[in-house]
Amino acid sequence: MSISRRMFLAASLSAAAAPRANRPNVLVIYADDMNYRTIGSLSNPEVKTPHLDKLAARGTAFTHACIMGGLQGAVCVPSRAMLMSGQSLFHATANLVKQKDWRGPVGPYALWPKLLSQNGYQTYGVGKWHNGPALYQEAFQNGGPVHFGGMADHYNTPVWDYHPSGSYPKEAAKPRPAHSSEVFADGVIRHLRERDKSKPFAIYCAFTAPHDPRQPPPEFKAMYPEDKIQLPPNFLPQHPFDNGELKIRDEELLPWPRTPQAIRKERSDYYAIISHMDAQLGRIFEALDKEGVTENTLIVFAGDNGLAVGEHGLLGKQNLYDHSIRVPLIFAGPGVPAGKRTDSLVYLFDIFPTLCGLVGLPVPASVDGQSLLPILRNPKRRQRAELVYAYRHVQRAIRTDRWKLIRYNASGVQNQQLFDLKADPWEKADLSKQLSHRATFEKLDARLQELLRAAGDPLDLTRPDWGWKE
Repeated sequence: MSISRRMFLAASLSAAAAPRANRPNVLVIYADDMNYRTIGSLSNPEVKTPHLDKLAARGTAFTHACIMGGLQGAVCVPSRAMLMSGQSLFHATANLVKQKDWRGPVGPYALWPKLLSQNGYQTYGVGKWHNGPALYQEAFQNGGPVHFGGMADHYNTPVWDYHPSGSYPKEAAKPRPAHSSEVFADGVIRHLRERDKSKPFAIYCAFTAPHDPRQPPPEFKAMYPEDKIQLPPNFLPQHPFDNGELKIRDEELLPWPRTPQAIRKERSDYYAIISHMDAQLGRIFEALDKEGVTENTLIVFAGDNGLAVGEHGLLGKQNLYDHSIRVPLIFAGPGVPAGKRTDSLVYLFDIFPTLCGLVGLPVPASVDGQSLLPILRNPKRRQRAELVYAYRHVQRAIRTDRWKLIRYNASGVQNQQLFDLKADPWEKADLSKQLSHRATFEKLDARLQELLRAAGDPLDLTRPDWGWKE
């Protein structure tokens, strides 16, 4: 056994042996539709995110964190199921997303808030919950305001207060007279003040920002004059071919072809609502300071999926380009090195086992994710050589540190793209037709099919229709 492996095991055993009273608090914050290039200090100085910048400075940022995709247009539903359960896409979809009448006990499918509550934590769920009231009730001991839906007017978002019975009838929803980001930050701050201070807390706060409708307050919109907004290098008026999902709500928010003026407006609104959400994070972090718990609170910030907002001629997240697959991910707090960045390839469902390691709990058998503790201890470490992605029955992809292969099947018409991500990080130059890259294409394609089969994908990419059945 290597020295580094022995050190990691010793640290893990020491954490697991720690008394519950010494375990850190946990605050997991989830943004909605947040592209990985929207944190000023990490990826895009055009976006003003001072509080996320400070969080990144006192923690470790994973610059190549990815979702695994989604088997439906509302990608955030499986993303949230994967986050809560630590299961990969095909398992979480079958076990949690498709079980609309799902009830506990947690049984073979652990949920990280439930696991923490079983080990002395008081748990709260605040904000967007897109996996049904039953699963929400199973996950948390308390919470609210909670939004059981995918999107809403940010100034008229229907929210429910937590109810011990688990009953959340439609008529019980009561919109608050404020922007949704402010409403959810208020909820977190209230729980911090009212909590039982004899126990550690675990709070999950899921914002609906920056999901459309993008409605930033005027003072934040003024920070981003539309004529000053930069177009992304991969801006296109329209996607070069049918990717199998061009006729969906997200893509119909603007007419084709996309114009530079329209995209600048969209990106101005997008950046502005992100800056407004960042200001609410500042309020939450200030509340942690006032409660005297900042130093003993593990904070995780992530996004449920990315968004195109004009890249590749697209607007939404129903694709497997980096702008929609890669998301921000920052860990900060006890046990997390400060001021570090890592480009190791990781999935969002790795958060669950990482939390277990950081608070000293064993990882449940139902969890597919890998703990990121070894990477936190050595940011140059590589745990995965590649990641695979899936979107509905029309797109599949694989990426390594250097290459990405995307395959498409739109009503039986197949296309493919091959990108050299080191030379072409904006995924502009398709190399799939070049004979000099044929061996790379075939090697990646074989590995893609092998990993998808292992992950439980029902499709067979060797067939003309991929074996899809309605």
